[in-house]
Amino acid sequence: MFSGIIESLGQVLKVEQGARSLMLEVQTGLADVAEGESIAVNGVCLTAVAPAQNMPVRFFVSSETLDRTMLGRLAAGSRVNLERAVTPSTRLSGHIVQGHVDGLGRFVGATPVGDARRVEFDIPADLRRYMVEKGSVALDGISLTLNEVGEVHDGMFRIALMIIPHTWDHTTLGTLSVGDAVNVEVDIIAKYVEAQCQAK
Repeated sequence: MFSGIIESLGQVLKVEQGARSLMLEVQTGLADVAEGESIAVNGVCLTAVAPAQNMPVRFFVSSETLDRTMLGRLAAGSRVNLERAVTPSTRLSGHIVQGHVDGLGRFVGATPVGDARRVEFDIPADLRRYMVEKGSVALDGISLTLNEVGEVHDGMFRIALMIIPHTWDHTTLGTLSVGDAVNVEVDIIAKYVEAQCQAK
């Protein structure tokens, strides 16, 4: 489990294509990564398969993950959001994030509002029922608060969020171009509530 508070902004050093899979080599900036440790890479829970002290970490990406996320679009030089799994003594500063991607969103743009930025994304319609104003969402692993949730048009709906300078500068949000894909994970609590309501 993760909290959506990005610990490090890593860089992809190498992408090795396999048979419907790939191996990512990432300079993480994280010390003492253990083999088998779970790390969220752009919001996707991956296992460190070849870590070394102060050296790049390698992550295996399966066909299932490639089909459901944007990790297959990464290339050498890409920046990635990184977060280690929370522990019993960790503060849950964001919200509960599992690292299981529910869909792909598209970056629409960013508008300065004072020192902050209003950012907008288009999200697949089937995720609309899990999002509410002032609720939580994880975009590329970043825990964010929804300021506006639009109505569905042509299979998509638009969300708006206010991004403070720290988040803009210390995550991949500041590197996005219009049309770029982002991994979307909705609030798991919303999914559990839906399941309970349907069971009655």
